[in-house]
Amino acid sequence: MRSRTALVQQGARMSARVTDVIDRRPLLVDIIAAAVVAAVSLILVSGEQPDEMRPFDELALALTCAMVLLLTARRRAPLAIAVGYSVLWFGYVALGYWPVVNSPGAMLVVYTVAASRSTRSAAVAATLFGVVWTYAGSRSGQISLQIAIAQSIGWIGVIWRVGYTARQLSERNRQLALFTVELGREQEDRAQRAVLDERMRIARELHDVVAHHMSVVSVQAGLAAFVLETDTVTARAALRTVLHTSGEALQEMRRMLSLLDTGPDADEETAGAYDPAPGLDRLDDLVDRVQAAGVPVEVTVSGDRHRLAPGVDLCAYRVVQECLTNVIKHAPGAHTTVRLRYDPDRLTIHVGNGAIDVTAGVPHADPGGHGLAGMRERARLYGGALTAGPRPGGGFEVVLVLPTPVEMGPSADTSPPG
Repeated sequence: MRSRTALVQQGARMSARVTDVIDRRPLLVDIIAAAVVAAVSLILVSGEQPDEMRPFDELALALTCAMVLLLTARRRAPLAIAVGYSVLWFGYVALGYWPVVNSPGAMLVVYTVAASRSTRSAAVAATLFGVVWTYAGSRSGQISLQIAIAQSIGWIGVIWRVGYTARQLSERNRQLALFTVELGREQEDRAQRAVLDERMRIARELHDVVAHHMSVVSVQAGLAAFVLETDTVTARAALRTVLHTSGEALQEMRRMLSLLDTGPDADEETAGAYDPAPGLDRLDDLVDRVQAAGVPVEVTVSGDRHRLAPGVDLCAYRVVQECLTNVIKHAPGAHTTVRLRYDPDRLTIHVGNGAIDVTAGVPHADPGGHGLAGMRERARLYGGALTAGPRPGGGFEVVLVLPTPVEMGPSADTSPPG
């Protein structure tokens, strides 16, 4: 299969090179074609000619050379060359020379007009060819006028059809070349957009992982430093949380890097050595970490809990994680509620905190951050919507609504997390 593909590619490259040479040096190609026609004419002259025809002499050679020279410009002015060639050929025939000698050149001229000009121009060239051919047939006396007309029509029809097909093929090739260039540009733009989208996705994932875990680590490390000498039990618990949270962050970072490094030759054990992307089934662990950081979290679940699509599950988890992370950053200690409602066709998540800081949970506190924009982009990616803003009684609330087609498989644990 590879060898066949290689042969096809090599043939395509050779064809492209030939086409490139023809396009870049049309005069050279026309000179070669004229030389071939001249060689054919000389072969015909060297053969046996009809007795009633005038012998090929110096005048016939001069007329033949003039017609061959016209062929060198056939592609630059096809119709004009067709008229000039027909006039010289008509004079050649009128002088009594054998018309077959210069008929290959006439066919080439008619083909060139049909292949490069409009149907009307091709009709003019074909008519001139037919008139001269009919005149030559009737003058020779070997065939009747009707046969000469039939021969001219037959030859004209074949040559015109070949030229017309060549013109159509050339036009299609031109359109295909333009389409190929446009397709290449579109693919390049699409590839660039894919790279940018992937960069943004990686940035969001890194932000979600690093921001949450490092926020917990920062709070717990600060607590441990504060009570290190006065409350060793609390300090020890805080350090355990730091150790556990940093280890989990490191594991998620390794999982992401393993996915980025996975290629066609990657070790399957290495690619699958880390846990899958987190979902709402890990909400308990998330809540425990946040509570260990000093933020009381209350989780409630209503509706018939069912398995979610992996992308939707990850989106819901990341939004809740981002909200709780921002509570740790901007409203430490604020009572926070996480309410999940499962409907047959959607999942609705409310995350709100109490009125300690009216900017609590606002991701755009960092103008360059990915928080709120990232959450909204995640929601749009899965056909959902996200709204965020201050609560009437103080505090801040984020509402996420995601469409949730039910996944086939065993049902998830229906007991509420936490």
